[in-house]
Amino acid sequence: MDQIRDYFEQLVGINDSDWQQFSSKLRKSEYPKKTNLLKVGQTENYLSFIEKGSVRLYFPKEENDLTFGFCFEGQFVSAYDSFLTQKPCDYQIETMTKTTLWRISHQDLQYIYANTSIGNTIGRLAAESQFLLKSERELSFLNESAEERYRSLFKNRPKLILEIPLKYIASYVGVTPQALSRIRKRIS
Repeated sequence: MDQIRDYFEQLVGINDSDWQQFSSKLRKSEYPKKTNLLKVGQTENYLSFIEKGSVRLYFPKEENDLTFGFCFEGQFVSAYDSFLTQKPCDYQIETMTKTTLWRISHQDLQYIYANTSIGNTIGRLAAESQFLLKSERELSFLNESAEERYRSLFKNRPKLILEIPLKYIASYVGVTPQALSRIRKRIS
């Protein structure tokens, strides 16, 4: 939980009273590798902070899932569109490693918004975090080749290559596993 407070302290600062109210609503959850946190058709009820581990966001397909996002230690994760609208989700969220999350429910976050001076800032920071991840991904698909996306991913997240199966990385980069293999050979 200290990791979350440190996150907010670095960005905006949070007084003890607001932290006590916010932290009292957080619930620690631990999940083994390959656990579905959210399935297609379910409504996202949590905004989660990853203390340890990694997760992927994906569209399940019969042959190959379409991975469109990864989240790691020190980041927020949520099917944020479903969380905001409280409508069923079109994709899934799954742990890729043993993962520890600190979660706040939609209802509890609404309470924090209404009853703390920092509540709206917390919500804004979480929303900005989710937006930046989405924006970065969209821009990479518009401006970079698959090889450039892979290089960028490898540069920004070197641990990723060790922790995540290559088929997920290939899907994220937008190529087949065979094409990713060729890219890797070319740049090594």
